Amino acid sequence: MKINKNNQKSDVGAPSNGMDKVISLCKRRGFIFPGSEIYGGLANSWDYGPLGVELKNNIKQEWWRRFVHSRTDVVGLDTALIMNTKVWEASGHLKEFSDPLVECDVCKNRWRIDALDQMRARKADGSYRCPTMTASFIKGGADSYCSGKLSEPRQFNLMFKTFLGPVESEDNTVYFRPETAQGMFVNFKNVLETTRKRLPFGIAQVGKAFRNEITPGNFIFRTREFEQMEIEYFTHEKDWKAHFEMWLEEMRNWLRHLGVKKFHETEIPDGERAHYSKRTVDIEYDFPFGKKELYGLAYRTDFDLKKHMDKSGEDFRYTDPETNEKFLPHVIEPTWGVDRSVLVALLEAYHEETVKSEKLKVKSEDDEDTRVVMKFPKWLAPVKVAVLPLSKKENLSSQAKKIHEDLAKDFVCEYDETQSIGKRYRRQDEIGTPFCVTVDFESLEDKAVTVRDRDTMKQERISISELKNYLNQKLNSE
Repeated sequence: MKINKNNQKSDVGAPSNGMDKVISLCKRRGFIFPGSEIYGGLANSWDYGPLGVELKNNIKQEWWRRFVHSRTDVVGLDTALIMNTKVWEASGHLKEFSDPLVECDVCKNRWRIDALDQMRARKADGSYRCPTMTASFIKGGADSYCSGKLSEPRQFNLMFKTFLGPVESEDNTVYFRPETAQGMFVNFKNVLETTRKRLPFGIAQVGKAFRNEITPGNFIFRTREFEQMEIEYFTHEKDWKAHFEMWLEEMRNWLRHLGVKKFHETEIPDGERAHYSKRTVDIEYDFPFGKKELYGLAYRTDFDLKKHMDKSGEDFRYTDPETNEKFLPHVIEPTWGVDRSVLVALLEAYHEETVKSEKLKVKSEDDEDTRVVMKFPKWLAPVKVAVLPLSKKENLSSQAKKIHEDLAKDFVCEYDETQSIGKRYRRQDEIGTPFCVTVDFESLEDKAVTVRDRDTMKQERISISELKNYLNQKLNSE
C-alpha cells in the first residue's frame, strides 16, 4: 500500500498488459473504433476517434519537432501515395516484396508461414495444420481445428494494385506505396539542390503506406493501411557505423520520451534481413500477444540510390565541396510506426488502482473505488485540462465557461458539467487528462479554483489569474 501526499491509501497498479481492457476502453472513450462497423467492419480496419486522433497527432507532431525542427541536419518531405510503377521496378518491390503463403482447401483461409509458426500449428512431421477454429470447438467440442489440407507455399506480393485513369489495363497499372522511403530516394537530387544541404543530412517523412497483409491482426499492430514516421539519413560510406549508433540512441531516447520503460534490441542475422540491408536492428516490445517488432533501424548502403540512378539515368552522386570527391551516398534508415507507437503508448499508460478515502476539497467520490487511469506523459495526453463546474447553476457554469474559453486558447481542453464531480474525475482519469479544474461556489468569492492532479489526485487552490501560468509550468515540467 502507498500513502500519497493528500493522505489517501491506494494500491498503485502496475501497467496492465490486458489487450481486451485497452481495446474496450478505446471504443468506450473514443480513442479507436472498428472501421465500417455499421456494415460489419472490414478485415482489421480501424478508425481513430476524437481522442485517438489527438493522441496520434501528438505523436506525429512531437516526432516532427524532435527530429526535424530541432535538428539542422534533417529536412521534411511529403510525397505522393501513388508513384510511377518504374519506382517499384527499380526498388525491387515488384519482385521481392512478398511473403510465403499457404491456403486451406476446406475453409479457404490463407496464412503466412511465420504466422503458422507463431500459432504453433506445425505438426510433428514438419507439416502444418490449418489453425482455423471450428464450430464444434467454439461450442466446446473436441475438434479444435479445421481438418483441411494446406497448399504448398507460394509467394504472395503485398503491393496494393490499382489502375490510373478510366481504363483497367496493364499499361495503366499503378500501386499504392508500401513504404514512404522510395519517395525520399527519388527526390534526393531535388532536395539536395533546393536546400543546399551538405552530407550527412536526412530527409524525414510522415505518411500512409499500404500492404496487402495476408494475416493482419492484434488490433492496430498489423493493418493493411498504416502510417510511418521515417528518415533517410545520407552519409559517406566510411561514416555509416557512427551514424547507425547515433540513430539507435535517438530511437532509444524517443521510446523513453513516449513512456516506454522496457524494450529489446534484436540484431537481425544474415539471411533474414531485407534484401537491401547490410545491418538491421529491430526494436521490440513485449506486447500481450508476444515479443514483436515496434521500430526498425537499417543500413541500406547505396542500394536504393544506385538502383534509381541506373533505372532513371539521373546522376545521384554527391560532390564533397571540400575534397571534390564524387560518390554515391549511403543511407541509414530509422523507421517508427505511428500506429504501433499509439498502441504501445496505450498499453504503457493503462493502470488500474484501488483508491481509498480520497480526501477531496470538493467532496463527492466514494470512500473506496477502483479507478482506471491512463498515465500518459503530459505532452502525449489527448486532453490537457478539463474544466468542471461543481454544479449546473448559471453563476457557476458561466464562470467555468469563461475559464474554459480562456484556457482553450493555449491547451486542448474539455468542458463537462454532467453527473457528479467524482464521476467526471473518473472520466478524465480514463482518457488521461493531467489536470482537472473545478469551479465551486467559493470561486465566486475568492476568485480561485481547485486543480486536481491526475496521478497523485492531490488538489491545490489556485488563483484564476495565475491558473494559465500554473498549468503551463506543470505541463512543461517533464
